[in-house]
Amino acid sequence: MLKGISIYPETLSNKKKINRIRRDKNGPAKEGGRGNLLVDAAESGLMGPDKAPDGPPHVDQLPIKVDYGDELSPDQSLTPGGSKTSSPSSPGDDVMLGDLTFSVDYNFPKKALVVTIQEAHGLPVMDEHTQSSDPYIKMTILPDKRHRVKTRVLRKTLEPVFDETFTFYGIPYSQLQDLVLHFLVLSFDRFSRDDVIGEVMVPLAGVDPSTGKVQLTREILKRNIQKCISRGELQVSLSYQPVAQRMTVVVLKARHLPKMDITGLSGNPYVKVNVYYGRKRIAKKKTHVKKCTLNPVFNESFIYDIPADLLPDISIEFLVIDFDRTTKNEVVGRLILGAHSGSAAGAEHWRQVCDSPRKAVAKWHSLSEY
Repeated sequence: MLKGISIYPETLSNKKKINRIRRDKNGPAKEGGRGNLLVDAAESGLMGPDKAPDGPPHVDQLPIKVDYGDELSPDQSLTPGGSKTSSPSSPGDDVMLGDLTFSVDYNFPKKALVVTIQEAHGLPVMDEHTQSSDPYIKMTILPDKRHRVKTRVLRKTLEPVFDETFTFYGIPYSQLQDLVLHFLVLSFDRFSRDDVIGEVMVPLAGVDPSTGKVQLTREILKRNIQKCISRGELQVSLSYQPVAQRMTVVVLKARHLPKMDITGLSGNPYVKVNVYYGRKRIAKKKTHVKKCTLNPVFNESFIYDIPADLLPDISIEFLVIDFDRTTKNEVVGRLILGAHSGSAAGAEHWRQVCDSPRKAVAKWHSLSEY
């Protein structure tokens, strides 16, 4: 197995599918069957980056008065490091998160920093079904955050041995004292977003690899979710037609997205739009993938039927996602507008849309960490 990856500075500078589901109040969902409520779940796939689908925008008939199970609302299901299903093994303040062992070395002839992620011990249980975890580690060199790498996932273990070496070229030895190694320890989740176990921050100002490899073991600490990380910006437009009782959502463009690929190359972003009524997700759509860009232009619209009296309970979530053919897609950042807006700017945008019927209100929003 190929272990690790070498990072070079030159790599761092630089038709519609429609599902119609009818649901009875007293029975399960049926394809094309008789029922009291119709949901048009028209979702555009990842058809390509160059052109949008032909024809009119998609329209969702939003379900209002039926029980859709236990899907959580954005404020509950999208908290960093959380899980779609509650787990008593999720790390808390009183849970020991284990420790991480790694080494730091410097190759003077090649002006390269060499980091070997060796192993972790005493990780907490993140999967209550297997009473284990599927750990892997993401590493970033701060403050520039250009160097991003990650290990392979090790299945069902609380004592993972990675033994993976990453070489970062073009880093002068004199700059080491200004750098910080950030290790993020995660547990892979096949059915939802991965669980964050904790993090390790190592300032290189206190490390001297000039005479050889330095072996270090650090305690894994609970992640500081309030740290400020730039995730880029997303521009969206919303307008509400009170007569037709329709909300038009337009995903316009994004800018300054971070590089998510471990090689440091530009990503392949797309936007997933989730609509919530109270605590239930009732519609989901996604734009096309825009290849090899950190400043994508989407210009894709989606239309939802929403009665006016239900607007106070509606939330619209935008997830900017980096598409990856070989590994799991990674969420770049998120934005929530509506009942669960997480920012003053988001709440104000929603208020303007509700107070200005028939007017398209477009705004830029900073993406928050997912």
